[in-house]
Order: sequence, then C-alpha cells, then structure tokens
Amino acid sequence: MKRREFITLLGGAAAWPLAARAQQQREQRRVGVVIGFTESDPEAGVQISTFRQELRRLGWIEEQNIRIDYRYPTDQPERIRALGAELLALSPDLIVSMHNLVTVILRSQVSTVPVVFVGASDPIGSGIVTDLARPSGNVTGFANFDLSMGGKWLEALKEIAPRIERIGFILHPETAPHLGYLKSAESAASVLNVKLDALAVHNAEEIERRIPAFADSGNGGLLVAPHAVTFLHRDLIVQLAARYRLSAIYPFAFFARAGGLISYGNNLTDQVREGVAYVDRILRGAKPPDLPVQYPTRFELVINLKTAKALGLDVPPTLLARADEVIE
Repeated sequence: MKRREFITLLGGAAAWPLAARAQQQREQRRVGVVIGFTESDPEAGVQISTFRQELRRLGWIEEQNIRIDYRYPTDQPERIRALGAELLALSPDLIVSMHNLVTVILRSQVSTVPVVFVGASDPIGSGIVTDLARPSGNVTGFANFDLSMGGKWLEALKEIAPRIERIGFILHPETAPHLGYLKSAESAASVLNVKLDALAVHNAEEIERRIPAFADSGNGGLLVAPHAVTFLHRDLIVQLAARYRLSAIYPFAFFARAGGLISYGNNLTDQVREGVAYVDRILRGAKPPDLPVQYPTRFELVINLKTAKALGLDVPPTLLARADEVIE
C-alpha cells in the first residue's frame, strides 16, 4: 500500500468514532423535570427513581439517547419561574411538571415546548387546560383529584374520629382547586354537623400560627389540601397535629407514613409511571392535544394505627377493612 493511501485510510478510521459520537449527540433528546419537593426529600427520591426506571424500561437511557435536567424549586413562585426560564434556555424537547403550583406557573411560561404534568388538581379550573379529552396547546398530563374530594376527605375524617366538632381546612387561598375542595367540604360539614374553618397558609410561619390558634377551641381536627406548601412542611403539620391532639386527614400516603393519622388519595408513583408513558409517546412524535388528560381510577386509604392509639381513637373495623395499608 502506498504511503499516501495508508495515511488517508488511517485518517478515515480515526474519524469514524467521532462521526458515531456526533450522530449519538444528534439523536439524544433532552427533558427537563421540575419537582414540587426539595432535592433531599425522600419522596422526591422515590419519584425520580420511578421516573428513571420507567424511562429505561421504555428504551430511554440517560446519557445515551436522553439527557434529563432535574430542578427542585420548593414552594416559592419566583424560584419556580427562575428555574423554568433556566430550563427553557437549555432548549428541551419536553418538560415534566410534578404538582399543581409548578404546573400552573410553567403553563404561563412555556408556549411551544410540550409539557406533561403529573399530580395537578382540577386542570381546567387551574387554567392548565381548557378541555380534558383534547387539551389544546402544548400541555397534557395526569390530574389527581376532582373537587368532590373535599367532602370525601371530611367524611373519612369524621368516620375515624366521630367525636370531633370542628375541622380546620389547611389550604393555599390563591390555588383555585382549594376553593372548590372547600366548597365540597362545606356541603359535607353541614350534613355531618361539624363546623369547618378555612386555615389559609403560604409558608411554615403561617402554619405554625394557624394550627395552634385553631386548636385553642378544642375538640378539633384537620383536613390538609395537596399543595407544594403542605408537601414541604408535612413534618411540621404532622408534629403540630400530634402536639395539639388534632385528628387529621391528608391527601397522600407519605403524610401517614410520616406520622399522620389517615390519608386518602391516589398513588403518586403510579401516576409518575403513567406520565412517563406520555413522555415516551411525545418524544416519539405524538402531540399533546392527541393525549387526553386523565384522572386516577384508584385511590388508597392509609391508616396509621400508632397515631390513632396516641389520640385515643378506636378505628372502626369497617374502616380498617377498607384500608390499603395499615401502619402499626
């Protein structure tokens, strides 16, 4: 072989891996994930682990054909907006939004990049979509509760703690679904002959003021609405409920596992898996309007017997029989 031919062949061979890497980079998709928990929160770890496992099952391998940028904005709207802008600057193919506050804010920021939400309350009332069957625009996903859940929470709380006469409803007053939950709970309260007080909170300081003030009148319980504020400060809420001997019902199992009395809500891990299915379909060419917004079809009842005993409650056998999980 002539020297010139050898050099040409050698140069071409050296270029092959470079070409392969360039092709791989072109094929790699980019996804942003915004989570309504702190990075150190165990629940964030559960959701991210589930997200990664499900992506891998569907053929999306991080740093091979997909890159994922995770952001943890907590409950501060300005922080969520800043991180949303930060993600948009990375030119993602898609953004995943976990929880209501995050989704509402991202919806106002993102108009062209597809957004898949997981765990948003009342998507129409929140202004996230205008139609569930065919969501126009760039947003679709999985909702958690319809507005009637407010009454169902109150009924379940009254069943496990029948002697309570007053219930404080911890909610975020600027969150539209919370007002719907409150209205539903008020209807149930009139039938069950209990007094319902709205306890508006935006942060830990307000939680620390509202709960003791409500507890001063005695014979009370708590109903806690789903929101980034209540998620982030669940340990504080559970501790205050225990300190002031308030029977409380929560929207998700992780509250009961943290010491809360009872929870009733959908399985967030299952919803994350369902959300990944939409992520997969959009990355492969589907459009958000072709993917309907879905509500959960199954809800979990979790009872913490240790907390019930500490509160002096005898849990009805009928309620125990319906429980999906009983924490001893």
